[in-house]
Amino acid sequence: MSEEIQTGIIRISDDVVSTIAGLAALETSGIAAMSGGISEGLAKRLSGKNVQRGVSVEVGQVEAAIDLRVIVNYGSKIQEVCSELQQNVRDAVENMTGLSVVEVNVKVEGVAFREEEVHVEEALRVK
Repeated sequence: MSEEIQTGIIRISDDVVSTIAGLAALETSGIAAMSGGISEGLAKRLSGKNVQRGVSVEVGQVEAAIDLRVIVNYGSKIQEVCSELQQNVRDAVENMTGLSVVEVNVKVEGVAFREEEVHVEEALRVK
């Protein structure tokens, strides 16, 4: 994003938008984790330190398009979780950057079962 003002130009990096989108996604109820993609291992779980994983963005001067790859909690209504996810990510990016989010595409790459979530949490505490 570029905005001309009297003192210069403001640009927002793709990485910044990716981080905002990733954090908003992880804060959404029903989302277990971001997915690194099938090429990086079957639904590999990633900690909050790698919130850009599972997020792809295209940032223009005034607009952004976001693609998310997520793992949902077992028992969640996927359609409802993904709708809430799209809205949370759109709101977070628009409010923090001023960019207009034209689309938030979600690809559900896995389902996390309660037992797996406990192991992921334990592994994160150890690090």
